[in-house]
Amino acid sequence: MSSPELILVVDDTPANLEVVCETLSDAGYEVATAINGDRALKRVQVYPPDLILLDVQMPGIDGFETCKRLKADPKTASIPIIFMTALSDADSKEKGFVLGAVDYITKPFQEKEMLARVKTHLQLRQLTKNLEQRVAEQTADLEATLTQLQQSQLYLIHTEKMSALGNLVAGVAHEINNPLCFLAGNLKPAQDYIKDLFQLIELYQKELPYPSASLQAVVEEIDLEYLQEDLPKLIDSMQEGVDRIRTISTSLRTFSRSDCDRPIHYNIHDGIDSTILILKHRLKANESRPEIQVITDYGDLPQVECFAGQLNQVFMNLLANAIDALEESNQGRSFAQIKANPNQITVKTQLSESQAVIRIQDNGIGITDAVKPKIFEHLFTTKGVGQGTGLGLAIARQIVVQKHSGTLEVNSTLGQGTEFVISIPVKELAVKDIQATICVDAA
Repeated sequence: MSSPELILVVDDTPANLEVVCETLSDAGYEVATAINGDRALKRVQVYPPDLILLDVQMPGIDGFETCKRLKADPKTASIPIIFMTALSDADSKEKGFVLGAVDYITKPFQEKEMLARVKTHLQLRQLTKNLEQRVAEQTADLEATLTQLQQSQLYLIHTEKMSALGNLVAGVAHEINNPLCFLAGNLKPAQDYIKDLFQLIELYQKELPYPSASLQAVVEEIDLEYLQEDLPKLIDSMQEGVDRIRTISTSLRTFSRSDCDRPIHYNIHDGIDSTILILKHRLKANESRPEIQVITDYGDLPQVECFAGQLNQVFMNLLANAIDALEESNQGRSFAQIKANPNQITVKTQLSESQAVIRIQDNGIGITDAVKPKIFEHLFTTKGVGQGTGLGLAIARQIVVQKHSGTLEVNSTLGQGTEFVISIPVKELAVKDIQATICVDAA
C-alpha cells in the first residue's frame, strides 16, 4: 500500500492553518505546515512535499518571492504550487501564474473546491512523473539500441575491411612468393656456374698464355679482370635483394594472419615489425622532409593470446595516425627546421602486472583538450573531407576492449605530441597451447 501524499501548507495565520490542515487530513492526505516563506524553503530541502498550498501575504519573504525561489531551485522546481490567498485581483493572479503556480484559490475558499483542485494537481503530478519515467526508459532503450547499432556497424566494417585487406595482402604475398622461389632457387646454381666458368677461363689463360690479337682485344673490351671481380658481388647483391623480398613477404603474411575464428598465441613484436615495414614507404625521406625515425624499445614480452590480424590492424591505424600527425606538424617548417628537430615515432613495450603494454608515441602537434574526449567516438574525425572516416580509432578501441578485454588510452599535450597506450591481458601458455603455437609458427 502506497503512503499518502504529503502536502505543505504555508500560512502565517494559525486559524487558516488549522482549517486547511483538518480538511486535508480528513481527506486522507499527510499534512505539514510552515508559518512563513523562510521556514517553508528550509523544510522542502529536507522533506520535499508532493504539493504546496502557499499564502501570499506573509511577513518577511512573501508568497510570490517564496514561489520564485522554489522554482529557481532544480530540486524543488517540479513541486506544484497552489496559491491560496485573499488577494483576488487580476494582477495578483497573473503574477502567480507567471511565477510558475499551477492554480490560484482565493479566500474564503470552499472545502470541496479546494480538495478537488488539490486532487487534480496531485494526479497531474503523478501522471507527469510516470510520463517522465517512461520517456527516460525509452530514451535509455533508444540510446542502448543506437550504441548496439553503432557497434554492429563497426563490427561489419571491421570484418569487411579485414577480409578485403587480408585477401589482398595474402594474395600479394602469394604472387611475390612464386618468382621469389624461382630466383632464390636459381641463384645458388648460377653462382656455381659462374665459379666453374671463371676456373675454366683461368685454365685457358694458363694453357694459352699468348692469345691472338682479336681475343686479346675482346678481353680488354669486356675488362675481364674487373668482370671476374665484380660479377660475384652482383650475385651477392641479388641474393640480398631476394632476402629482402622474402622478409617483406613474411611481413605481409604476418600482418594478414587469418585468425578470425579463434585467438592464437602470438609474438606482438612480429606484428609491430611487420606493420612498420609495410608503412616504410611513408617513413622515407622526400623533398619536403627527412626520414621519419621509428625507435623501437621492446621489453621482454611473452606470447600473447590474441586475434593477431586484428591486433595488427590496430598497430597499423595508430602508426598511420602518428605519421599523419607528424606530416601536419611539418606544415610551415623548412627541411632544415625539421632536420634540426626530427620527426620521431617511439614504440615501447613492457610487461606490467600480467598486462602486455604497448606505447606508440609521436612528437607531433598533439591533441587539444576539447578534441581528446571525442577521438574514439563513432564517425568523429579532425581530418578534412575525404581524408578520414572517423572509424579508425573507434574500430581500434573495439578490437582492444571488446575482442581482447584490454584498454586503449590516449595521453597528449598540445604541442608536445601524442601517446596511445594499449594494454592486453597476458595468459599463461598451457602445454597444448605451446604445441599449437609451434605448429602455427612452423606453418
